[in-house]
Amino acid sequence: MDQLALIIGLLLATVVAVGVGDRLRLPYPVLMLILAAALTFIPGFPDLEISPELILPLFLPPLLFATAQRSSWAVFRVRWRTLLLLAVALVVITTAVVAGAAWLMIPGIGIPAAIALGSMVAPPDPVAVESVAGRVHMPRRLITVLQSEGLFNDAAAIVIFQAAVAAAVGGTELGPDVVLKFVIGAAVAVLVGIGMGWLTALITRLVGSMVARSAVTLVVPFAAYILAEEVHASGVIAVVVTALEIKRHSRPEDAAERITRTAFWDVVELLVTGLAFGLVGLEIRHVIQDEGKDMWGMLGVAALVCVLVFAVRFLWLGVLALGAGNGRTSCSPAPPRKS
Repeated sequence: MDQLALIIGLLLATVVAVGVGDRLRLPYPVLMLILAAALTFIPGFPDLEISPELILPLFLPPLLFATAQRSSWAVFRVRWRTLLLLAVALVVITTAVVAGAAWLMIPGIGIPAAIALGSMVAPPDPVAVESVAGRVHMPRRLITVLQSEGLFNDAAAIVIFQAAVAAAVGGTELGPDVVLKFVIGAAVAVLVGIGMGWLTALITRLVGSMVARSAVTLVVPFAAYILAEEVHASGVIAVVVTALEIKRHSRPEDAAERITRTAFWDVVELLVTGLAFGLVGLEIRHVIQDEGKDMWGMLGVAALVCVLVFAVRFLWLGVLALGAGNGRTSCSPAPPRKS
């Protein structure tokens, strides 16, 4: 009962955090993180125990699906080169830079563990993009590119992370098979996503209830993710492709259903995001208790890692911007259509 009450409390706190964030002009996920971390220091505050194996399957599918619905295949056709440079190349470079710094600064960490650390911090979150973009008046085209990047960079980071952890635990070496594994997993995931999108379109045409058609989209992301992971493919890419396929199969006469679905997924995304950041906040007390005084020595390393991540992304985006100005990348405006 305490576990259920804590989940309900975090969901309610999310709604409050949104209102407070609007008044203070702060992202509500950050407020949820701070609030949850502060609550854990109250004597007798219950712990929320969720198996680590369930974290990604529970939270990634709905968040990815909600964000992917705001994108389209057209964005990927026009910006595919930029997205590839951001979602894959930048993740690899950031991982390498952070891993090198961690290996030099942290005694006895080992290369696989350093790479695992780098892969954890390399991919930016699309939620962060949306939280900050509106307040700094970021151009809409740039927001779309960064959101689309955020849909796929997790796939590259997860593959690197899993390979690094397997190497650290098993004592093996990281090799070029990681690249092959990523390519094959991505290809299979695309097929899974296309199949799930087609199946969803078929179901929505057979079901007459608008509520039921909207409800099926809540099940599909989890089904796509689990199916892809079962065949050793990328669940992240499968969910994103599923969302894009569902959008591609939508018909003009489904306008009312799209409005209902959009409102439904806005609520789901808000609550799941708040719950996810709340859970992160709840873990802070355990980190402090487990590490004790040693944690203060980690703060300097953590700060440097954050600086490196920002610096690498800033420099990489600067290079892409220069290339776009010279017309060498797909960041440049699309050519006008011929009549």
